[in-house]
Amino acid sequence: MAGDTLTSSEYIKHHLTNLTFGQHADGSWGVAHSAAEASQMGFWAIHLDTMFWSLLLGGVFLFFFKKAADAATAGIPGGLQNFCEWIVEFIDTSVRGSFTAKNDLVAPLALTIFIWIFLMNAMDLVPVDLIPLISGWLGIHFMKVVPSTDPNATFGMAIGVFVLMLYYSIKNKGVGGFAGELTLMPFSSENKVVQALFIPVNFLLEFVSLIAKPVSLALRLFGNMYAGEMIFILIAIMYSTGMAMGLFGGVLQLGWAIFHILIITLQAFIFMTLTIVYMDMAHSEH
Repeated sequence: MAGDTLTSSEYIKHHLTNLTFGQHADGSWGVAHSAAEASQMGFWAIHLDTMFWSLLLGGVFLFFFKKAADAATAGIPGGLQNFCEWIVEFIDTSVRGSFTAKNDLVAPLALTIFIWIFLMNAMDLVPVDLIPLISGWLGIHFMKVVPSTDPNATFGMAIGVFVLMLYYSIKNKGVGGFAGELTLMPFSSENKVVQALFIPVNFLLEFVSLIAKPVSLALRLFGNMYAGEMIFILIAIMYSTGMAMGLFGGVLQLGWAIFHILIITLQAFIFMTLTIVYMDMAHSEH
């Protein structure tokens, strides 16, 4: 597919364009048939492929963990139960090491984030032409299969964590305590006049630090996965340039896929760990 009907730039653009549903220039609603149409649909457009694959992978996660829970036994456990118990123990250790307060939501949240993001990232290991080719046979113009290469998905998860952080900050510290954290640190003084002068400076610094949390969560995951997907696409182009480059591309693809297993796992772990840390900060009083 890399060199049959598309140029290299068209091939890259095709693989990086989402299946987008939104309002066309003439006012009608439908699916975009080109990258230009997709970009013109604006803010209210929906990336159908991101929604489909993220929900499907979330369903896969719930299905297998529920299956393991239903078949759980105190006797000799099966392979699925062993795997799920190992994951749960790993998450429990991470939460106990980073979260000092008591909240029954944090461990299930961390488990969901880690497994869900790992599964979304793992779609990067599917050959870049396989699912788009099948989609083309079905008449679907575009199909991005890695939801975490879409900033809409990563920002959606990061904003969800951010909302929880704000909720528990206000719940545990009160509106006054939360406002105090934003206005009375890091600069303080016993002189009330000087402290009043410090308030706007403190607020600016703390507000930037607060907003940076979800932004960094989203962009870190998106940037790493987008770059990884781009490398797979560039390697795929090598298959259309001759047998020698194709063989070399095959070696590169195998090496990058093996290394990428570490990246997809690490990115899921980092997102989960930072979520636990941010939740701990929301429960801690300064």
